[in-house]
Amino acid sequence: MKIKRHGALISLMAAGALALTACGSDQNTPQSGGNAGAPAPTNTAPVDCGGKKSLVAEGSSAQKGAMEVFTQAYGAKCAGQQLAYTSSGSGNGIKQFNGGIADIGGSDSPLKEGDETTKAQERCKGNPAWNLPLVFGPVAVAYKLEGATDVTLTPDVLAKIFSGAIKTWDDAAITAANGGKALPAKPIVVIYRGDESGTTDNFQQYLGAAAASSWTKGAGKKFNGGVGQGAQGSPGVADAIAAADGTIGYVEWSFAQDKKLSMAKLDSGSGGVALTGETAANAIKEAKVKGSGNDLQLDLKALYASKTANSYPLVLATYEIVCSKGYDADTAKAVKAFLTVAATDAQAGLADAGYSPLPQEFQDKLLTAIKAIA
Repeated sequence: MKIKRHGALISLMAAGALALTACGSDQNTPQSGGNAGAPAPTNTAPVDCGGKKSLVAEGSSAQKGAMEVFTQAYGAKCAGQQLAYTSSGSGNGIKQFNGGIADIGGSDSPLKEGDETTKAQERCKGNPAWNLPLVFGPVAVAYKLEGATDVTLTPDVLAKIFSGAIKTWDDAAITAANGGKALPAKPIVVIYRGDESGTTDNFQQYLGAAAASSWTKGAGKKFNGGVGQGAQGSPGVADAIAAADGTIGYVEWSFAQDKKLSMAKLDSGSGGVALTGETAANAIKEAKVKGSGNDLQLDLKALYASKTANSYPLVLATYEIVCSKGYDADTAKAVKAFLTVAATDAQAGLADAGYSPLPQEFQDKLLTAIKAIA
């Protein structure tokens, strides 16, 4: 998975989020590249192996590479134990978890209050499900526009592009965002995730927070803009953007890098900011944990609306969704063992897979939650 180029970012972002709180898809992922390097966690924990021999997990593509590392470490630590992960998208991950098919659901956004949480509680035999974030990563606004290699967009302009109010690259609002420099007079082709996706949910939440007056379409895992062409999964979005001139879409940074796509700078009020590890890490400091107890879901609204200089606020978190209680005894034992290995022993292998180890304080919070699963 070619996300090593921002491996250090994940650790910095998670560390920033947790420090301030004191104590969210498809079958393919890019190939590995270089790693910026992050220190391995020092925390370890005893693992009570056993229980269900073959766990089932499904969901977000953003965590697919990490899940492969976790599964390998789990098998090595607990002989004969396995986990099968299907990267089918966040929406499917939640559906399969709530339907009792997946033991663990993977999503780029936490369970939504209402139908999702109600079904999750029913699945967990009347007990709440917990959202446990394991990976943080930025979302690129990627584009292909011959004759333009440096594009700056404001949240207001983005909202109007993705709702169809701005239709051409030489629109006056885009020209103004680029300091009076007109871009080529070509039609804008919006590319969006055709499948239900936490990436879409986060992107629409960002537009709603940063451009509330221009984005009235709401959020959710289904794209609500009413314009453009849908593509399946992150690879499909990246491929569609790369295939045609005039395209623009939202996709995880790793996929934009893998396809060598141009990425727009975001101007939230302090000038255009390019997506880098440093600028995304600067932005994540605005995030806060809003979940109670061992439910560690994040409130990213303040981050998305931030106007902090030299920060890139469009980021998402990937969650593992699990039952706090309600598994049968064998499944609960195996889920706890897998997550414990993932949060400890497996961390040493994340750098080579393109991720960074969890920061110590967040690892501690995860272990507390994992131990409480019954």
